[in-house]
Amino acid sequence: MLKLYNTLTKSKEEFKPIHKGKVSIYTCGPTVYDYIHIGNLRSFTTADVLRRYLEYLGYEVRHIKNITDVGHLTADDIAQADSGEDKILKKALAEKKTPEEIAKFYTEAFHRDEDAANILRAHYFPKATAHIPQMIKIIETLIKKGHAYEKSGNVFFDVTSFPDYGKLSGNTLENLKIGARLEEHPDKKNPWDFALWLKARPDHLLQWNSPWSKGYPGWHIECSAMSTDYLGDTMDIHTGGEDNIFPHHEAEIAQSECFSGKKFVNFWVHTRHLLVEGEKMSKSKGNFYTPQDIQKNGFDPMHLRLLYLSSHYRKNLDFSWKAMKQAKANFERLAEWLTKLKEIASGNSETNSLDFPRLSLGKMESAMDDDLNTPLAISALYDLITETNKKISKDKLSAEEAAGILAAFEKINMVFGLKFQEKETEIPEDVKIMADKRLNARKNKDFQKSDELRKEIEKKGYIIDDLGDRYKIKKL
Repeated sequence: MLKLYNTLTKSKEEFKPIHKGKVSIYTCGPTVYDYIHIGNLRSFTTADVLRRYLEYLGYEVRHIKNITDVGHLTADDIAQADSGEDKILKKALAEKKTPEEIAKFYTEAFHRDEDAANILRAHYFPKATAHIPQMIKIIETLIKKGHAYEKSGNVFFDVTSFPDYGKLSGNTLENLKIGARLEEHPDKKNPWDFALWLKARPDHLLQWNSPWSKGYPGWHIECSAMSTDYLGDTMDIHTGGEDNIFPHHEAEIAQSECFSGKKFVNFWVHTRHLLVEGEKMSKSKGNFYTPQDIQKNGFDPMHLRLLYLSSHYRKNLDFSWKAMKQAKANFERLAEWLTKLKEIASGNSETNSLDFPRLSLGKMESAMDDDLNTPLAISALYDLITETNKKISKDKLSAEEAAGILAAFEKINMVFGLKFQEKETEIPEDVKIMADKRLNARKNKDFQKSDELRKEIEKKGYIIDDLGDRYKIKKL
């Protein structure tokens, strides 16, 4: 029985989908004005692992991940969504390109980064610029219902019209009033009202016709329009990073529930921040890393994915290059174990029954059922490796048993999503001949000859890995 921590209720709850056997998930995707960073990628990996486990459990998942290509302003930590410059427009002007060219370039880069991390592609990637009519419809309805108002071509959501404002983040209007003070906006009734539509300057490169002005949508309204367009008024799960909780997701709830009169999301799943050696990641501190930086430093995207899996999504992940080296070592150990297991599985030997693959699967499922406890689930995999290696070291693992363990691993890896590449080593012919002679010596119990040949092979830079009646040659 899967239990998920719900940010809305601040508790773990048994997951029950709206429609039996089907799950709807919406993930806040990237604003495509720059490369995503490793904190973004961690949040997307959480959503991927959640989806993979739901599919492992037999659910049919419909996953939507939006592309924000307009309306996300530079002061995105302020609730109004009306402060600062459009991030894509700013980048376009700086690089002397069109906003469309910027969005296309970084959307493609985002897809490459997700593919490299073996993140399953969402079923749809709706773009904000393709959903302006849907946004206008929602805004018109909010105005008619008295939840929004227009002035000077700008439209704002009236937060005082929604008594539940703050139920996700705890930033109720009462708490906000005693907190930060906002500059008065001439067109707003209340300082914490947020923008649904903004009138554009005549020279603004991103603007559309609307009943109120030629302008562009506020950031918050975009996700409400795209999520409801693909998943309906109420969805099962909404994911994102914890920085999205306020103001973005709080605003989504307010405008969506006032528009439809229905509950917007049943489960909110948020990934905690990724820190770099205990500090917040920032370009000014020189500790800001993208997936490309990880590869430039000699690491594979799978090393980073394994690092993500080794930390619970609801805990801060403290990134360091030392941690990456450990993740790399763990991944290489896993890859080596997998190669050895495949070698044994391809041979012929007597069959014995083993319980530990089944037990490892059970441990993994129990861990994942408890709010996607990937560190505990990974430990179940490491236990499987340890138990397998014990059998291999004693030459007591049969081909059929190895195949059974491989099958168990493949089921586990349906959830983890780790990707392995087979690396073929070119072995010189004279080394192969010596290895064959050594195998015959071992079969004839001529261990002195076997040791002599092993040393000769090692002098040539190779090592023999014995696999019962076979062997594997590896480069030292």
